[in-house]
Amino acid sequence: MRARRSLVVGAVGALAAAGLLTGCGDAGSSGTDAPEQAASGAGCAPVAGDRLVVLDDDKKLQNTDNVIPAINADAANPQLIAALDKVSAALDTPKLVQLNKAVDVDRKTAQKAAEEFAAANGVTAGIAKGPGGQIVIGAANFTENQILAELYKIALTAAGYDAKVQQIGNRELYEPALEKGEIQVVPEYAATMAEFLNTKENGKDAAPVSSPELEKTVAALKTAGDKVGLVFGTPAAAQDQNAFAVTQAFADKYGVRTLSELADKCSGQATVLAGPPECPQRPKCQAGLVQVYDFKAGSFSSLDQGGPQTKNALKTGAASVGLVFSSDGALAVG
Repeated sequence: MRARRSLVVGAVGALAAAGLLTGCGDAGSSGTDAPEQAASGAGCAPVAGDRLVVLDDDKKLQNTDNVIPAINADAANPQLIAALDKVSAALDTPKLVQLNKAVDVDRKTAQKAAEEFAAANGVTAGIAKGPGGQIVIGAANFTENQILAELYKIALTAAGYDAKVQQIGNRELYEPALEKGEIQVVPEYAATMAEFLNTKENGKDAAPVSSPELEKTVAALKTAGDKVGLVFGTPAAAQDQNAFAVTQAFADKYGVRTLSELADKCSGQATVLAGPPECPQRPKCQAGLVQVYDFKAGSFSSLDQGGPQTKNALKTGAASVGLVFSSDGALAVG
């Protein structure tokens, strides 16, 4: 499981590196719907296809997990923050999907993908020189974060810093290192980091502080960061968060492009929802689909969290709709 967020109890993220959700269950196992989630009606049977598309979360079930630079306060200065903000300004979710595809599908290195993206998108243009010195950029142990760290390195090098990337692992490891100044910068995710700091300070049962509204999430994040010596740059438009995907063939056959349309047209017995074992109980997964959209699947297939099992089930026609990550490189394939 990648280290950014999970199907959190009331917000997006806390351990994995950040996940309250752990474990993926056995391939092909089936879950049991809670009584209030039982479906009636025909529903929409799965439709096999090679291309996956994300359904628009038009009622904002998910919180705002936008990419955002996290910086040790002692290392922060206007030039450093401005350089990192240049990366944020260049990124949106489709571009993040393509960056992940470049590494995960096209087999480029994270460094090469970042270099090509920076050149194509003018990331270093107009960057002002800072005071210089050494900057260590921490990277979590999954592709996307490593690419983002390489982009930060390019921007900070243009700003006159001796920047290097150090892969550290999960958030439990790199966040304390960031607080202590052992590393100075990390690519983060707004809602996930807000909840990580929230539960670290207030306990695992703390009331969520992140929101579907980006301004509220970032305000809560900055408030939490102030208490531990962290500052944050400008969030990118790019989001990496829980999303629900169908095949393009499914979307075309049933005329669904949004989760509201899925609920209106496909609640019923033939509809198969795929996701991790905890999905039926999680407010950002099946329970949230019921509460926010009144979407009731006919059955639930317990697979993995946005991983190959779920994507394969969609493509082979074993699942109608499945939980994925919104910036997955597989969304650019097909």
